[in-house]
Amino acid sequence: QVQLVESGGGLVQSGGSLRLSCAASGRTDGSYAMGWSRQAPGKEREFVAAISWSGTIRYKDSVGGRFTISRDNTQRAVYLEMNNLNVEDTATYYCGIGRSTMSISTGSADYWGQGTQVTVSS
Repeated sequence: QVQLVESGGGLVQSGGSLRLSCAASGRTDGSYAMGWSRQAPGKEREFVAAISWSGTIRYKDSVGGRFTISRDNTQRAVYLEMNNLNVEDTATYYCGIGRSTMSISTGSADYWGQGTQVTVSS
C-alpha cells in the first residue's frame, strides 16, 4: 500500500505561479513513475504531467512550457512548478504513482492522492 500526500495548492491570480509537491509513503517497489492529473468542476479528470524513474517526461500539450515536473527519488517526491497560470488551470490536482508515465497519462496509475485545490482568479 502506498500513500500520496499533495500540498502547495492555493489561490493565485492569473499569470501567477504555484509549486505543488507530493510525497509518497508506504511500500514503493521498483522503478516507478510519478505524475499529476487534474479535474475541474464539471469536467473529466485529465492528464497533466508525468516523469519516469530515470527522468523521461510527458506533458499535456497545453501546459508544456508553463509547467515543469521534477522528482526526488531519495525523498520519493514529485513536484509540479506551474507558471503563467490562467483560469483554465483551476482544478483539483492529483498526484499519482504507477509503473510508467503511460500509466499516469491514461489515468491507470496504481495509486492516487486526495488532491490539492488550485484556483486561478482573473
